[in-house]
Amino acid sequence: MSVQPNAARRGGRDARRMLRTTPKFQMLPTLKRGLPNTEPMSEEQVELIHNASLDILEEVGVVFRDPIALEDWKGVGADVRGERVHLDRALVMDLIKTIPSDIKYYARNPENNVELGGKKSIFVPMTGAPYMRDLDDVRRGPTIADLGTFHKLAHMMPALHSSAHHIVEPMDIVVAHRHLHITYSSMKYSDKMFMGMTTSPKNAEDVLDMCAILFGAEFMETHAVATGNCNGNSPLVWDQTMLGAMRAFNRRNQPVLCSPFVLGGANTPASTAAAVAQLNAEALSALAYTQVVRRGCPAIYGHYLSTVSMQSGAPMAGTPEISLMNFMIGQMARRYNVPWRTSNLLGGAKMFDAQSGYESAMTMMAVLMSGANYIWHSAGWNEAGMHCSIAKFMVDSEVCAMGYRMAEGIKWDDFDEALASIRDVGPGGHYLGHPHTQANFEKAFFIPRLFDNNSIEQWIADGSKDIKQRALEQARYLLSEYQEPKLDESVDEELRAYIDRRSREIPAVDALNEDH
Repeated sequence: MSVQPNAARRGGRDARRMLRTTPKFQMLPTLKRGLPNTEPMSEEQVELIHNASLDILEEVGVVFRDPIALEDWKGVGADVRGERVHLDRALVMDLIKTIPSDIKYYARNPENNVELGGKKSIFVPMTGAPYMRDLDDVRRGPTIADLGTFHKLAHMMPALHSSAHHIVEPMDIVVAHRHLHITYSSMKYSDKMFMGMTTSPKNAEDVLDMCAILFGAEFMETHAVATGNCNGNSPLVWDQTMLGAMRAFNRRNQPVLCSPFVLGGANTPASTAAAVAQLNAEALSALAYTQVVRRGCPAIYGHYLSTVSMQSGAPMAGTPEISLMNFMIGQMARRYNVPWRTSNLLGGAKMFDAQSGYESAMTMMAVLMSGANYIWHSAGWNEAGMHCSIAKFMVDSEVCAMGYRMAEGIKWDDFDEALASIRDVGPGGHYLGHPHTQANFEKAFFIPRLFDNNSIEQWIADGSKDIKQRALEQARYLLSEYQEPKLDESVDEELRAYIDRRSREIPAVDALNEDH
């Protein structure tokens, strides 16, 4: 039976559409950036910020609200006056130089191991949202099952390198036990690298005990398997909860994000350059402390950046100054030769709308061009972090894949073959049927799955769906296709037994566990 030309063309279109829409779950490897970093500061200005930060540490000092940390600082010769620690610049720089410049993370699945530092970067989903927008785009409190949904989606998104930890807060579990179930969900539903809860020192120790069950305590002594995050209280304060959690990770040789929490104009001066000088001082003080606890342990220069509306006091996302601060902080982290973290697709909008998209796009472009290594909050963030949207999570993940491709830089591997096709086609022809195009169309230009570039007629024929509808449909489809990367049965039993035991030992209360 002969095949009619129209049928052949239609069959070709259907095949190409299937290729575009069939999900691909294999994680992209570590991003190796091929573009030059944006560096607006001269060498003299970098040194100006550096010296201003060291002046702050020496002359103003940093408060460490923790008796153990104060004794630790005294032990290395710091000038401790009450809770305020004045740090000599030579001491700070001597400690900073022992932080590794690169980190390799080991995932449950070795194929998902990643690296960061220098030109190497990873994308990590958002965390910490007390609300969510679900598969029906309804804003509500999340459950542990909802957290599992996000961990499954993170597992299937190629451009996300981590399942993170509490993407959303599971409100159906008491606060005192929440960290146990969050960690188990991170481990169970994805075999990518993950983050560890640092909500209290005891909670951090529980998380690391669970990591030891999964990876082995001896393995952790020489391999990074989880990341802790410790936020500072800007201006110039580190509290007992964060410092205790930091020590727990440092002692087990696991990386910590040392993250001042910047609300520009509220807890920093209303000046971009001066805000960075303060933030840099705060970050250096915490980075140095990690080396007091354990010399040579990995640590990451961190921060959360926002500017504050002088009209309402609300934090803002996507503003020009946030981009400028990212550029500057990238230069400072490279000055100290340490990996650094920033926040990615942040939005302040109350729903997934144009404001959300523009804010996120502004931030991502700066993040990629600033040379960040640990690119956190890369999927789902909206409403200043108050909710994680499934629709935005899906689209953000695709935007990360687009950013990944851009940041790789120009590819020259097929340049000669592509040039030869110009001679083959000649003036007035087209390249659609050329062998080079047929062999390269899928990888030559990024093909979005959730962005619609069809004609208006085709868009109407497909149901006139906006990107939110398409994203939610894709999320439902992916969840129907999800296959759990099974934990080893004996490891799973040991993890669940640990959770059961600790749940009996820790009183079931809606407060952080500080004592048990």
